[in-house]
Amino acid sequence: MLAKRKMQSKELAEILNVTPANLSILKTGKAKGIRFDSLEAICKALKCQPGDILEYIEEES
Repeated sequence: MLAKRKMQSKELAEILNVTPANLSILKTGKAKGIRFDSLEAICKALKCQPGDILEYIEEES
């Protein structure tokens, strides 16, 4: 979505008031969870729906 919106990660991090490192954790899928208010802020900044940026991947047992 960043590329689609012609936005850099640094710009999104500034809009969200988070560090680029924390945004990177979200982008790489290393985050264990995300707060709904953070998800809302990301969707608002990127003008998208949660399903546009989230993917469900089942954990291996």
